[in-house]
Amino acid sequence: MIKVSAFQSVPPFAQGLVRDLRVRWALEEAGLAYEQKLLADGEKDRADYRAWQPFGQVPAYEEDGLRLFESGAIVLHVAGRSEAGEALLPAAPGPRARAIEWVFAALNTIEPQIQNLAAIDLFFADEDWAKARRPGAQEMVEKRLADLAAALGDEDWLADGRFTAGDLLMATVLRILRHTSLVAEAGLDDYLARCEARPAFGRGLAAQMAAFEG
Repeated sequence: MIKVSAFQSVPPFAQGLVRDLRVRWALEEAGLAYEQKLLADGEKDRADYRAWQPFGQVPAYEEDGLRLFESGAIVLHVAGRSEAGEALLPAAPGPRARAIEWVFAALNTIEPQIQNLAAIDLFFADEDWAKARRPGAQEMVEKRLADLAAALGDEDWLADGRFTAGDLLMATVLRILRHTSLVAEAGLDDYLARCEARPAFGRGLAAQMAAFEG
């Protein structure tokens, strides 16, 4: 059985955003059953967990002796062994490469700028340095979102007319901005809504939220 680590509790502003959601969603899209390993306070710092996830973060993944960390790597692994065939990655080399390209665009180009702004807003808003830095941080996010919107154009999905792992990860990155109106202002709200309307997303989100309610 596949096992995925997740936090037992997080502050309300983070609920629905913790990165195990990415893996839960991918597993739901792929039709793969899993069980969760919920981490209580302090458990992420235990030696046995650090041997699984060296940075003490979530998610970590285990399957038949294979242990992985980092959400993007796990999503790509899940996509590659999907029982649903091409659920998250096309089989043809070209479309497959383009889907993977968008995985890295989400994690390397879009997410760092969004996370920078979110950190300012959610953790350091009252600091003088954050007040001075925020306009530039928002400007950079707006530029990245404008570039993304231009690349998407009138298409429903980022690559080859179908939902892929690239869309899955891009959607989870855009959701970090839910405390702002920047996604809508960039014209990406319909795209994000399409991603979130997928039944597999709903199941993954419900599973994460149920852990917090428990």
